[in-house]
Amino acid sequence: MLISIELFVMLVLANGVPVLAARLFGRRWSAPVDGGRLWRDGRPVLGRSKTWRGIVSGALACCLFAWITGIGVIFGLAFGLLGLAGDIISSFIKRRAGLASSARASGLDQIPEALLPMLLAWLWLDLGWFIVAVVVVLFTLSNILLSPVLYRLGIRHQPH
Repeated sequence: MLISIELFVMLVLANGVPVLAARLFGRRWSAPVDGGRLWRDGRPVLGRSKTWRGIVSGALACCLFAWITGIGVIFGLAFGLLGLAGDIISSFIKRRAGLASSARASGLDQIPEALLPMLLAWLWLDLGWFIVAVVVVLFTLSNILLSPVLYRLGIRHQPH
């Protein structure tokens, strides 16, 4: 049970720390991952909100948390990077569908960034499928329900 909570916290860190880093640092170190390039469809590959600062800050937060909890630094780093990779995949799909980076896509905005690292946890930590499913569903629902609250508090730029 404790591992489920720790993995949930790591998902929140991977996705929340980049938002806090953007608030803290503003435009500093905000180079977009896609370098501002456009895809064949003329739309951004990912968009300006996916930055190297976000990848580094989210992955390091997971790494630090995993070290503190004893899960392991390498696992934490890989977990964080996979969560952020899932977020990047979602952004790529949203851009191809013509959705703006601020557009809401329930499920697509949460599931890849939770499922990819949880698949790593399933393999690395020998978790059961039930734990993987519960953490992914919990992260998805909490993200959908809490994002509007964080927006009203001025922490997020969009209500989703």
